[in-house]
Amino acid sequence: MRPREKLSESEIEQLDQVRLACPDIARACDLARVFQDLVRNRRGHLLLEWIRQAEGDGHGPMRSFAGFLRQDLDAVIAGRNHDWSSGMVEGHVNRVKTLKRAIYGRASFRLLRIRILTRP
Repeated sequence: MRPREKLSESEIEQLDQVRLACPDIARACDLARVFQDLVRNRRGHLLLEWIRQAEGDGHGPMRSFAGFLRQDLDAVIAGRNHDWSSGMVEGHVNRVKTLKRAIYGRASFRLLRIRILTRP
């Protein structure tokens, strides 16, 4: 998925050989690169068109991925167009769940509370 200008000569040659040998891989690569551009450059308004292309032209996994995006399209578009993120909150939730799993059935709630409130 690196830009073509950042690939070595041998990598470019291998990529071209694979693309020529399998048109499905070539189409999947093209769709993935367009999707990467939409995500990185926050072009959520173009996402619906990408989903249509992926559902029409894409192979099984790409078509399936596009279908999952379509199921919650408003949230996906909002997530790509807005600057805020719940990533930090999700990280804390993941940390708490990991700690809870690690001491499940072996420690009291008091110890769990102490481990959650103290940062390593």
